[in-house]
Amino acid sequence: MAGGKERVGVYPGTFDPITLGHADIIRRGAKLVDRLIIGVTTNISKNPMFSAEERMAMVRREVDALGIDNVEVVGFNALLMRFAEKQGASVIVRGLRAVADFEYEYQMAGMNQQLNARIETIFLMADVSLQPIASKLVKEIALFGGEISNFVSATVRDDVLARIEQTGRLGEY
Repeated sequence: MAGGKERVGVYPGTFDPITLGHADIIRRGAKLVDRLIIGVTTNISKNPMFSAEERMAMVRREVDALGIDNVEVVGFNALLMRFAEKQGASVIVRGLRAVADFEYEYQMAGMNQQLNARIETIFLMADVSLQPIASKLVKEIALFGGEISNFVSATVRDDVLARIEQTGRLGEY
């Protein structure tokens, strides 16, 4: 960015697994900033199917497949605003699917603003065709033998199915 400060955005999430909805937000969010950092967080309350390292590798692979060169994948296990400050971010990117998402995200944005008013939160609406996709539902559908190809890439589908075959159940990760 000639003469100006680089605009850095952070798109945080557990990405367990990364879905086509996540990829849509990454693709669109990367256009809004000079550098987009995908912050893969550890959230054990979400009972992750994949370890943080596996999720980071999965996200890196999917970003590479998108061919976007201003995206970086970084793991973190800290307060989001501290992570964003450390990355030099001026923007938090969040995806919205429905009204229920908005209520939660609105509350989080307000709390984050109280922690650091210099970092803005921007919301991107998921593409209409991708709005129903949620990682939790993808895992549940796969566990019960449903087809998840409309929700994740072929390689992520293979990762999810291999994990289910390996463990036999979602709750044993």
